Amino acid sequence: LRRVTLAHARRLEAVQPSITLAMNARAQALRAEGHDVFAFGVGEPDFDPPAYILDAARAAVGDGVSKYTAVTGIPALKSAICKMTEDRRGWSPKPAQVTVSVGAKHALFNVALALYEPGDEVVIPAPYWVSYPEQVKLCGATPVIVETDPESGFKMTPEALERALTPKTKALILCTPSNPTGSAYDEAHLQALLEVWEKKSDSWLVVDEIYADLVYEGFKHVSAARIAERARSRMVVIDGVSKTYAMTGWRIGWSITPEPLAKALNVVQGQSTTNPTALAQRAAVAALEGPFAEIAKMRDAFEKRRNVMLEELRKIDGVKCHTPEGAFYAFPDFRALQGFVHGDKRVENDEDLAFFLLDAARVAAVPGSGFGAPGFLRFSYATSEDRIRAGIGAVRDALARARG
Repeated sequence: LRRVTLAHARRLEAVQPSITLAMNARAQALRAEGHDVFAFGVGEPDFDPPAYILDAARAAVGDGVSKYTAVTGIPALKSAICKMTEDRRGWSPKPAQVTVSVGAKHALFNVALALYEPGDEVVIPAPYWVSYPEQVKLCGATPVIVETDPESGFKMTPEALERALTPKTKALILCTPSNPTGSAYDEAHLQALLEVWEKKSDSWLVVDEIYADLVYEGFKHVSAARIAERARSRMVVIDGVSKTYAMTGWRIGWSITPEPLAKALNVVQGQSTTNPTALAQRAAVAALEGPFAEIAKMRDAFEKRRNVMLEELRKIDGVKCHTPEGAFYAFPDFRALQGFVHGDKRVENDEDLAFFLLDAARVAAVPGSGFGAPGFLRFSYATSEDRIRAGIGAVRDALARARG
């Protein structure tokens, strides 16, 4: 008989654990000890969902909504997604193209399982959301990272994209506005990228638009699917209610794809989670069909917080920070502030610096190396203006003491 090994599957050897989760675990341990921790690490709005969403969830409980639904979502939610996409994204998908999943991350994972294979390459601009390359590697494919920099606003150029595309390219992943930088492509820049992609590659385009409604100072988000109408037959759009409606824990995201891919995603999801939570789907319908005024208030608050965050970060000598066009993250450059000794340890890199700030300032931020940008830190400004001022002030003071 063949001896059975109890080791993990080898595919996990290619995947890096999430530094975000490690930071969060350390922050939770400090809170359990009674410390006040400034939580700039988690990408989660501090608002409650608007009252009309909570009312819809309560009504769904009263209506006895507690059974399985269709694998890829209830018809009412698919229709609401299509209507929202038409109204706010400027193009009109059909309900048969929509796969509702357990959050946008799950939607992305389903797409990865359905599309990527060993030997494939997937082009990803850096800085990137931590799960993009890891999902690619879990499927046995190879992430091809395209570097960007603060001087370009962390935006990939058409020339860099053209160099990255090869006959092995299976997909290009774009996130606009971006996690972790908040950078967003305007219509002209996005058009230029799409022209290169359409001309030079027959690959898929996966566009993550989860932060599309959180843009500031009059910036106009433009959906890639509106610009590249002819290429929708090989385009995937990812969206959800988590960020815009402060519904992170409700776990409702979706993909909009060509119908043949949607059918494949039905198979993938049917053998994993089956349907997203029935109650959360009903609440998501209310979110998408409800008044946008409450959402606009949250967006306005995020813009004010962004401005406070930038103001405070730029008071730290040696720190530079790009002005984000959207999302709720600042991504300052701390490379000039590394190399000091704290206690018996030299702070050599962004991970060391993040854990130093957690211990010395009780500030939780996320190291940029996890996003493909060593030397940077991600600060979420999804918290009050007073907490931002106090927390970044604590960072400034801790650094001054340690480097003084």
